[in-house]
This record gives sequence, C-alpha cells and structure tokens, in this order.
Amino acid sequence: MKLHIDVEATDGAARAGTVNTQRGTISTPVFMPVGTKAAVGTLAAHDLERLGIQIMLGNTYHLMLRPGADLIDRLGGLHGFMDWGGHVLTDSGGYQIFSLEPKVDDEGARFKSTYDGTTYHLTPEGAATVQAQLGADISMVLDVCPSLPSPPEVLRAAVDRTVRWAARGRAAFLAEQPQRIEQGRDQAQFGIVQGGTDSALRVESARRTLEIGFDGYAVGGLSVGEGREQMVEALASTLDELPADQPRYFMGLGDPVGLVEAVGLGVDMFDCVLPTRLGRHGTILTSAGRLNLRNAKHADDDGPLDPDFDGDGTGRYSRAYLRHLLMVNEPTGRRLCTLHNVAWTLDLVARMRAAIVDGRFAAMRREVLDVWTRPGVI
Repeated sequence: MKLHIDVEATDGAARAGTVNTQRGTISTPVFMPVGTKAAVGTLAAHDLERLGIQIMLGNTYHLMLRPGADLIDRLGGLHGFMDWGGHVLTDSGGYQIFSLEPKVDDEGARFKSTYDGTTYHLTPEGAATVQAQLGADISMVLDVCPSLPSPPEVLRAAVDRTVRWAARGRAAFLAEQPQRIEQGRDQAQFGIVQGGTDSALRVESARRTLEIGFDGYAVGGLSVGEGREQMVEALASTLDELPADQPRYFMGLGDPVGLVEAVGLGVDMFDCVLPTRLGRHGTILTSAGRLNLRNAKHADDDGPLDPDFDGDGTGRYSRAYLRHLLMVNEPTGRRLCTLHNVAWTLDLVARMRAAIVDGRFAAMRREVLDVWTRPGVI
C-alpha cells in the first residue's frame, strides 16, 4: 500500500498535509508517542484517544519477546490487543541493534533476551513477519544504526548492510501481504536511509533504498550523538532525495528544537520516548523551557506546570502537589506528568501545522529556538 501525502500548505520547505491509509487519515506533521510494550508509559488507549493521538509506535523487539507476536496476532494484532482504533507503526528492532549491541552478521542480529537470557535471531525476513503479526499499519525494514561519531568504514558497512537487508525485508513483506489483505490488514512498509553525518553517503543510501521501492521513507541514524548542525545538514541532504509525494519519517526525534528544525526541512512524521521518559522522572516541558519539578523550590509552589498550557487537564494541579506525588513515588504523579508532556508535544506540533498553513512558520521557528536553545534548556 504505497502511502501518498496530500500536501495542503507549504511555508518554505515545511509542509502540512494528510496521509490516507486503509484505517483512516493522518494529519501531518505528526508526533507518534512510543508504546514500547503495547502501552505509552502510564497511559492507556482511552488516554491516547482523549489526547487526539493519531498514530503510536510499538516496539517489535520487546513485543516479540513478551507476550509474543503469535499471541498478539491471535488476539487481533496490536489494535485488538490494546483496544486501540488509531494507527500503529512498529519499528523493526534496528534501534535495539544500536542500543543492545547484539552480534550482527549478514544474516541478521542475534539478541540475548532482556527478560530471560534466551537467544533470539532476528533476520530482515523475520522482522517483516513479526510486524505483520503485530498488525502494524506501517512497518519498518530491519536496519543497522551506528552510533555517532563513527569511523567512515563503520558508516559504509551500515549503509551496505541496511540496503541488502531492505531488499530482503521488502520481498518478505510483499510475500505476506496477500494473506494480510484477506484479513483486512492492508499494511505499508517504509525503507530506512542511513549514512551518519556523511552527506554523500546519505544521498547514496537514499537512492539505493528508492531503487527497491517502499511505501514511505524514513531517516535513521541521526539524533544518536551528533551535534545539531551536523544533524540538520545530513537531514537536508537526505530529504532532497526522498519523494515529495510520500511521507517522510525522522526516527527517534522528539525534543522541541529538533522537531521545529526537522519540520522546517520538510519532515512529516516523528517518534520519540523523550516526552514520556522526562515526565516519569519529573522533567516538564513548558512554554518557558524545561522545568525540573523535583527541585525544592517547587515544594510550596501553587502555580500550574505551564501557565500557558492546560496539559489535558493537568493544569488544575499545582506544582507543589505533583512534586509531592513524585517525591513519595506515587504512580499518579508519573502519570500526570506524562500526560502533560505528551499533550504539550502534540500541541507544539499542532501549532507548527497551523503556522505552516498561515505562512508564519519561520516566525514560530525563531520563537521555539529562542526559548529552547538557552543555556541549561534541553
């Protein structure tokens, strides 16, 4: 199912559009919260619905280990398992190749389970099959994501292996499609561009990935240790090669500066654990920048988390109250802070979309950078 994006407005390279799928529509730019284990940390499906989330991300590595792709498939895929009617995108396990450092060869990656120590061999074909079982609306090919900085030979090897795996993963995906379509699960698959901060390698990776042909394209291997200027330059060279009529996805990006910079270059989709992870640890995203709610100065602060944003109802609670919940390890505190951060990030992206439509994105970008590039701010 080749995904097409209807671009409704542009402001420079930034664009606002709509992606149509069998399940419905996705308005872009769009932020996808990460539901690693079939839940966005501390939130349930009805929370996602109330927040207006259009699409969430599921983690292939964790879900294939617990509770297992076979079980999820029998229970209706992630949508039935979670009782979630929105879209689901699943990663391929490629990020775990980066974070867990399994043994990798041309056949695939050999992981040791983080749960019971058993060994699992994930191949490009296996990643496609598992994601089909999970019932993803959008699945990703298995890729190799090196950390940055990395030597040129490491980046070259990652690009070559990712392209070879992409061809195998695409073939396996297409073989699965007829059965899934019969089940009412018409799925899409995205290819992934690697290359680190080497612009020439990025261009080569993009062109080789386009030759295989996917339903959409993702930029991987950035926001993994490089500087902001390096990221922007590498991203721009990648986007120049990607089709304008298909969605463009930046994997693993969720900080306000990164989001506004990437949208300004023409990215449509993002995912990141940052808003939920920060929330669980008491770091709050606000219109004035980052707020550390555990700081003692908030112990008797009766003000809301962000005077300029209600945060899906969390504005009714004082900083003092929420800090108290965090300090006594009450799960309600983590939940409310997570709700605020996810809602705040969704609002930021919605405001970017509105700014593109109104032709004032450049001004909004400057406002975000003025706040979030101050010393001590994320």
